[in-house]
Amino acid sequence: MAAVTLSQIRKSFGSTEVVHGVDVSIEDGEFCVLVGPSGCGKSTLLRMIAGLEEISAGTIAIGGRVVNAVAPKERDIAMVFQNYALYPHMTVFDNMGFSLKLAGRPSQEIRQRVDDAAQILGLGEYLARYPRQLSGGQRQRVAMGRAIVRKPQVFLFDEPLSNLDAKLRVQMRTEIKELHQRLRTTSVYVTHDQIEAMTMADKIVVMNMGRVEQIGSPLELYDNPANLFVAGFIGSPAMNFLSGKSNGTGIELGQGIRVPLPGGATLAGAREVVVGVRPEHFSVGADGLPATVVVVEPTGADTQVFCKLAGTDVVAVVRERHEFRPGAQIRLAPQLTYLFDPASGARLA
Repeated sequence: MAAVTLSQIRKSFGSTEVVHGVDVSIEDGEFCVLVGPSGCGKSTLLRMIAGLEEISAGTIAIGGRVVNAVAPKERDIAMVFQNYALYPHMTVFDNMGFSLKLAGRPSQEIRQRVDDAAQILGLGEYLARYPRQLSGGQRQRVAMGRAIVRKPQVFLFDEPLSNLDAKLRVQMRTEIKELHQRLRTTSVYVTHDQIEAMTMADKIVVMNMGRVEQIGSPLELYDNPANLFVAGFIGSPAMNFLSGKSNGTGIELGQGIRVPLPGGATLAGAREVVVGVRPEHFSVGADGLPATVVVVEPTGADTQVFCKLAGTDVVAVVRERHEFRPGAQIRLAPQLTYLFDPASGARLA
């Protein structure tokens, strides 16, 4: 196992810089998730850690050793790809043991390591099969098994669950997390799915446009987003944003609707602000803000209520059973609010 340190990492394609001075420290044995929208630079960053992409500036250290000029095969990492990357003409056993065979390991050691990995992943009965005879989830387990047998210092996962159906994704993310808890190998995992990030990570790195927006534990990012981007990206459904104007004691949202400043917040003078409210932080009550129901989506345990509030589309998630109808007038009381600067996006309170 080993820590991974990225210092002022930059990547340019020609004259276009796509990764802008990224600093990330991943502790020994930590499960770190790089998350962000498509094109934010997370996969490029992972490929630079793997050595599959050259860095334009900065340093990458694995286990305290700078690996900028080290070939991928000598970095002691193992990568699990989105498309499994299995050899179709090889059995599961041969796929899992191929890297050890290339390294000239004794056949007895290869057998032992493959058997151990197969037991961990529940692949024992599939070792003689070919990839075409396996389901998507089983193929992904084989890809992980191929990484495990190498006993690397670092596991790298490049959106490994994106080709699986929704139910299997939930199952596989649980299995990957359980696997990490058992092996405690430093892991870097790339995804665009913030639910995957929240449920799997020890540490989340939120990226946007080639920059790091915020780094923290899942609950740190959920409870204390640093800016509008992180607040809107972390959490499902996404945080609601309402434009308003502060007058020092409260915030006018328009249409005569007013909300108090968050507890402990002080804003000098009148200024434009953005009020953030998570859907689950709305409650339905007689003393709330007037809203008009647009669509109701019952999901079983919760009900998502899409409304118009102060001329803005918002969604509330409520646990109680209500007989809402489109066009009905209800009142939504925000239990917790966040304030952001509309120009910079920075958190104000």
